[in-house]
Amino acid sequence: MRGSETGKPIMAALDLLGRRGALRIVWELREGRVLTFRALQAGAELPPGTLNARLAELRAADIVVADGGYGLSVRGGELIAALWPLMAWSEAWAAALQALPREADTASS
Repeated sequence: MRGSETGKPIMAALDLLGRRGALRIVWELREGRVLTFRALQAGAELPPGTLNARLAELRAADIVVADGGYGLSVRGGELIAALWPLMAWSEAWAAALQALPREADTASS
């Protein structure tokens, strides 16, 4: 599997999505958005060189397409759908962390 020394697809996907700005690009293109390079650069808050490199990688992986701007491919849309449960989990996790007593509060008791 390209991008993975283990040959495991999940490791290759995590490696690709773990690169600086990759997930942010995918997130900015969710819900059928098509953005120009400049709009994507502003939204993803990436320098041009990094954005170019990530876009090339995401296009090679069939996650992003370039057609009158940048958008998600069908596979990219499937990736967003796969990320929604993780988003729900992260929101529940953040809420649970907020409900825990903070270390400073427990240390002074």
